[in-house]
Amino acid sequence: MQRIYILLSLIFITSLCYAQKRHTISGTITDASSGETLIGATVRLKEIAQTNGLSNAYGFYSITAPQGRYILTASFIGYKTLTDTITLEKDVSLHLSLQSQTLIDEVVISSNRKNNKNISSPQMGFEKLNMAQINQLPVVLGEQDILKSITLMPGIKTSGEGNTGFYVRGGGSDQNLILLDEATVYNSSHLLGFFSTFNSDAIKDVNIYKGGMPAEYGGRLSSVLDVKMNEGNNKKTSIQGGIGLIASRIKIEGPLIKDKGAFMVSARRTYADLFLKLSPDSTVNKSTLYFYDINAKVNYRFNDKNAIFLSGYFGKDVLGLQDIFGTNWGNATGTLRFNHIFNNKLFSNTSLIYSKYSYTIEGLDRNDGFKITSRIMDLNLKQDFEYYVAHNHTLKFGLQAVRHDIAPGEISTTASSSFNPIKVEHRYGYEMATYMSDEWRLNNKLSMVYGMRLSSMLLIGPGTFARYDDKGDIVSSKTYHSGEVIKNYLNLEPRFSMSYMFNPQQSVKASYNRNTQNIHLLTNSTSSSPTDLYVMSSENIKPQIADQLSIGYFRNFRENTYEFSTEIYYKDLKNQIDYKDAAQLLVNQDVESQLLYGEGRAYGAEFFFKKKQGKLNGWIGYTLSKTERRFEGINNGNYFPSSHDRTHDLSVVGIYKYNDHWTFSSNFIYGTGKAVTYPTGKYLVDGNTVYSYSDRNAYRQPDTHRLDIAATYEGKTKKGFVSSWTFGVYNVYGHKDAYQINFRDSKNIPNTTEAVQTSIFGTPIPSVTWNFKF
Repeated sequence: MQRIYILLSLIFITSLCYAQKRHTISGTITDASSGETLIGATVRLKEIAQTNGLSNAYGFYSITAPQGRYILTASFIGYKTLTDTITLEKDVSLHLSLQSQTLIDEVVISSNRKNNKNISSPQMGFEKLNMAQINQLPVVLGEQDILKSITLMPGIKTSGEGNTGFYVRGGGSDQNLILLDEATVYNSSHLLGFFSTFNSDAIKDVNIYKGGMPAEYGGRLSSVLDVKMNEGNNKKTSIQGGIGLIASRIKIEGPLIKDKGAFMVSARRTYADLFLKLSPDSTVNKSTLYFYDINAKVNYRFNDKNAIFLSGYFGKDVLGLQDIFGTNWGNATGTLRFNHIFNNKLFSNTSLIYSKYSYTIEGLDRNDGFKITSRIMDLNLKQDFEYYVAHNHTLKFGLQAVRHDIAPGEISTTASSSFNPIKVEHRYGYEMATYMSDEWRLNNKLSMVYGMRLSSMLLIGPGTFARYDDKGDIVSSKTYHSGEVIKNYLNLEPRFSMSYMFNPQQSVKASYNRNTQNIHLLTNSTSSSPTDLYVMSSENIKPQIADQLSIGYFRNFRENTYEFSTEIYYKDLKNQIDYKDAAQLLVNQDVESQLLYGEGRAYGAEFFFKKKQGKLNGWIGYTLSKTERRFEGINNGNYFPSSHDRTHDLSVVGIYKYNDHWTFSSNFIYGTGKAVTYPTGKYLVDGNTVYSYSDRNAYRQPDTHRLDIAATYEGKTKKGFVSSWTFGVYNVYGHKDAYQINFRDSKNIPNTTEAVQTSIFGTPIPSVTWNFKF
């Protein structure tokens, strides 16, 4: 025992002496011209191969190394590499500013080619979107759209034309966590789905996780879309914007106090309603159709260790049919965030977050008027820490508590209305979680991210709550007072990802994730709608659970100019929700009686090939997949294809920089038609045709495909003013994708049934947008 004690003491003393000779370099990485923090910038010491450090979501970095003299480099795509010589004799606080470089020269290409993070990172199913590329992609009516852009990635499928919803690896559209500056966005669409809520001018960083979800994220099963707004320019004031055929936008940013604080305000509005006034139809020209949104953010840095940020978003859609009908819906979010650096290893972020989604439907008839309202509102307190144990070891941990307030629906009426006023009880709940995650590079080949999330859901009073049997009949009912706990769910969510590098050009990765979801979307349409209803887990509705296992192979070629990857995944889904035939979901106190509960599974293979450098770049993404659901009472209890099941999904994207002025881009998409239920027979009842239908989703709509093209002309900068023109054609060859297919008795051939297809875009849609900045 004495020998063991002496040996342990020697090891401890040796480790202590070794630790005393190691020092930490930490600080913030910013854009030299604007003062904006850079997310995901790389800092390394050339003399030590494994000292690569990345700036976090708030621009902070920390690396530790033995004392000595080093050459430090900092790099970020689209920026000149910064090189400096430092002598490390003590802990150093070093803030780095990188120069943006519009024209990529040979030095920058060389720097970027050394970037093999897609090989070395243990993170799977992750895509970081390049905002410069997004702004060059062809889109409908010239409005750049983040949500449309991510559907060009493998494993992410669109809901179809006229909808911004998306599906990730077999999950439903409500199983995606969409965050804007950490605030949840419940409905991400404008103008009935033609545009998303995200104004690209106001967006700084976009990340999407479709597998290997880090432990700091939770509450949804399938993916996380993490969007962060620009912080504003703390060096000088600038104005930029654009004028298009359907919408215009403007952004103003500048310093509050130079080098200390900044602001950013961005606004956008469509003017589709102005075109309606050109119609000779009096009903149409007196109708309303538009949306607007506003993004705003301010920040102030008290010193090197403390900074505060306040950001907000407000958007609204207004749709009205003369004085007959009107509806509006919109999101509002607010985030107050405080960053504090305790020391060169420990970083803290504290956030207070507000999120609200609401809609109103009005019948404007004077004699029979009514108004339907509904909303969901969250208040979220969140505390996150990052501790940089060593240059190859980062620990993240934190906790959060969200208060949900859901008003399912209320109908108010005029005195003479034939409708009865109805008010469905509010529902209240607390969703809490704590997490810990460790990213650890064990050696030059093996890296891993592993962690655990503990989530809890408390449904509380006041209110009357019922339990239902399988037929939807009430089994029991009980009234609870304010604050009483009705139901509590507790779930452990393990997360694990790892990568093994054969060499700097290729690696294999594997991950396992469990996710739970306590906020559920109820809809009887195949795509998102402004009137979608949200409910919480209850005595009848259990938390949805997803277990996903994935493995992948990653390969880079020609000094990382080309990337190739393939991932195979399997996802098991429990406690899935569907609705009964002819279910009444809108303004229904007993809405849970209309639901069915079952399970699902999704599996597939994704292939991705990307060219990152040169005049021509872009990518090809292909997904081969299957998505199925199973519910008692549907299809005899057998598995059936989900409505968003698409066997094949292909995207081809190309961007060609012809010269300093002209850039051309194009994308082609192809996908298997979505699964649908069609009539297989019919019979007459009192002279009316009644259809009998196939098994659930036993048929397919026609396959979808489309080609889009765009060209951007960049003008010369004159006295600080620069402008560009973007020309585009959406659906070049005028293919008519099926938006909806209905069946009816043929008007020309007796005793036969005909299918009638509705398409949104059946012809090429040209667009032109003028962008400016000064």
